[in-house]
Amino acid sequence: MTGTDAPGLHARGLPEQAVRERARLGAAAAFPSEAHYGHTLFGAEQALSTDPLEQLRITPPVFMPQRLEKLIELGREPLHTDVVLDTVVGGLRSTLPLYLSAFGSTKAAGTDQVFAASRQAGRLGIPMVIGENIVPMAGYGRAGEQTRRTALARIAAYLEELPYGLGGVVVQQSTEDADAEVWNLVYSDPGTRELLESGRLAFELKVGQGAKPGLGGMTVLDRAAAAKVDEQFALDEVFGPDADRVLRCSSPGTFTEEILRQQIRLMRNNYPRAKVWVKLHPGRDVAHAAATAWAAGADSVTVDGAEGGTGWAPVASIAHVGLPLGECLARLAARPGPRTDCLLVSGRMWEGSRVVKSLALGATAAGLGRAALVATDEDPEAGLTRLVEALALELRLLISAVGKYTPAALSLEDVWPLPAPPAVPGFDPRVPEVLHHG
Repeated sequence: MTGTDAPGLHARGLPEQAVRERARLGAAAAFPSEAHYGHTLFGAEQALSTDPLEQLRITPPVFMPQRLEKLIELGREPLHTDVVLDTVVGGLRSTLPLYLSAFGSTKAAGTDQVFAASRQAGRLGIPMVIGENIVPMAGYGRAGEQTRRTALARIAAYLEELPYGLGGVVVQQSTEDADAEVWNLVYSDPGTRELLESGRLAFELKVGQGAKPGLGGMTVLDRAAAAKVDEQFALDEVFGPDADRVLRCSSPGTFTEEILRQQIRLMRNNYPRAKVWVKLHPGRDVAHAAATAWAAGADSVTVDGAEGGTGWAPVASIAHVGLPLGECLARLAARPGPRTDCLLVSGRMWEGSRVVKSLALGATAAGLGRAALVATDEDPEAGLTRLVEALALELRLLISAVGKYTPAALSLEDVWPLPAPPAVPGFDPRVPEVLHHG
């Protein structure tokens, strides 16, 4: 994956050239080009979007009591540089309210890009998620499996520059991973002992992802590769019997409230020293599913919007299935009770305003997926680092703009318009409001 031929990026709506510019320029890319300074009037452009998250605006107040508190604390007027971005992400300490999203075994997530992203995520001190199906498809990484595609190779690259006490590795497990006993391998491996003993290892139960809500993993294999996994996966001759390509499908797994609760209990009992994460697809009952996971003891719930996920998927699924992230956040924000649970979100997180809006709607941190791959494709040594530098500057500027100084201080009052209120008993949102009043 090099240059503008990075697969699947344009189709999913990511502004690729803007991400590449950030990977080259870092924080400077958060501002208009210096060549235009003093010669161009800015502020007239207002992009229109059907994305509910993009339609929100960040709304600073006139009176800022928290800024006054900061002024008294510092003995001077506070600046955006006084915003502290350190965040606990699903029980893992992070330098920023960001994490590296899961990349699975698909070749769309290029091996070199994933390896570079792993290394730079460690340098940044943010958590990293290891995606599904890597062990069944590429091996775990012990003797005889030493390639960059293996799970252990990604972990080793991440740990090379990770500061002690920061970040952490989160290992997903799908139905096929469960057959390969991936969590058992990781939990008992001497190579991950440091993570386990320092409380920086987590396991993520994969219930679904944004690229194909309700479906399992899909990828295309040549017939030789398909023959090696025909007992692990379902194979479909969608390209015809004479083609050298076969569609490989995995089971999405079956979940009910009780199954999810039992799975989380098993995780907590079998791996007591690992954090428990749950990943949900953007289903219509996402708020209920998240509440079920938290009540069962999950340390974190991740929600991929329909914009999220780097996996290969049917065109119809990408274009028409699943809720957009903004709607997921609105439904989660409408749930009763305090926002003390850890909610992680992903879906087109390439620019600070999108992250800040998500935080204001109740998220704890945002995942970098496709943007991380583009950034490392642009510069394998520092592209992701520079992209995050731009994001960090924007986060500090925008959080300071609303008179607050930590990501956790953001709330619904900081965005407009507010999400729709939760449905009340007897109210059917499919029926025009006037009909509810007779």
